[in-house]
Amino acid sequence: MRIWIFNDIIAFFVSLFLAGIIIPQILLIAFRKKLFDEIDERKIHKGVVPRLGGIAFFPSILFSFCIVVGFNLKYFGWEIAGYYFESVVPFYFMICAVLLMFLVGIADDLIGVKYKAKFVVQILSSILIVFSGVYIQSFFGFLWIEHIYDWIGWIVTAFMVVFVVNAINLIDGIDGLASGLSTVAFVFYSIVFFSAGQYSYSLLSAAAAGTLLPFFYYNVFGQAKKQKKIFMGDTGALTTGMILIFCAIAMLHLGDVPIAMDYNPVILGISPLIIPLFDVVRVYIHRVIRHHNPFLPDKSHIHHKLLALGLNQRIALTVIMLWSMFFIVINMFLSSYINPTFIILADIVIWTVINFGLSRAISRREARLGTTLFD
Repeated sequence: MRIWIFNDIIAFFVSLFLAGIIIPQILLIAFRKKLFDEIDERKIHKGVVPRLGGIAFFPSILFSFCIVVGFNLKYFGWEIAGYYFESVVPFYFMICAVLLMFLVGIADDLIGVKYKAKFVVQILSSILIVFSGVYIQSFFGFLWIEHIYDWIGWIVTAFMVVFVVNAINLIDGIDGLASGLSTVAFVFYSIVFFSAGQYSYSLLSAAAAGTLLPFFYYNVFGQAKKQKKIFMGDTGALTTGMILIFCAIAMLHLGDVPIAMDYNPVILGISPLIIPLFDVVRVYIHRVIRHHNPFLPDKSHIHHKLLALGLNQRIALTVIMLWSMFFIVINMFLSSYINPTFIILADIVIWTVINFGLSRAISRREARLGTTLFD
């Protein structure tokens, strides 16, 4: 048990250290080469800010994961090393899928990539995840469905991969939001996987959480005028989203381990992602109703609502992260007693009530100020 805890701690701090070194170098290069995020009417930030922070994510996660596994394979007995050797096979496919996201993200951050091209790459990456063997094989009672045919699982898995990757990308609208929500999710996944004895996945989640923390610091607390602020860009959002959905689907493969028997695996996998998933669905419907292109960005996300109420970015970030933790804790507790269908329905109702209340509050503020605050 101690060696597994030690492995996770080492992976966390190695990735944290690497990202902490790489991000300042990215800032230095970005300012020297004038690689900045363009400012337009949709953007909230002021001043020039590089959007290449995500370049640090994949190398840091991959290095820390591989170095820990490598040392285990070389220096420990097959009781420990053999576990990694056997269970790490799906990670090869995942690494290929994340690499595709990483490359298209860099291209988009540097020269721009049309959303249709990104969508094609996302489909290819989702196919790699299916090939890894980590695909949805059961709904564990959600919609009162248990096991499903493999071909249905492949389709649902591909859809969820594209859905989650885009949701993380779209929620990245204020400082620290995408990285903060993702860090909460990775910490939760690492704890659950560790409790279930899935140490490779716990290691991956710990490495991802460690990588995001330095970025979170520079993104939230860094000052643009001191050239210390950075955004994750599409590179970071697409990379993070791919690893998140890989972990979420892996949660459905826990089998009959005690924690999976105590808590519904679907709820364990989906709860940390509820905010970005629910928000992207609401925004999609909002855009379609207004006859806007649902794939083009605007200012209609949940964080835009909070900002329209007069909250600053850090308070809005704190509120949304607390909501995410609320969904995780409540859903996990209820999953021991209630069918997951009812839990998800309750989440939808709560989310709808929250958004309805925010819209009413924004309307009252707009009437009081005599201006339009939210589109």
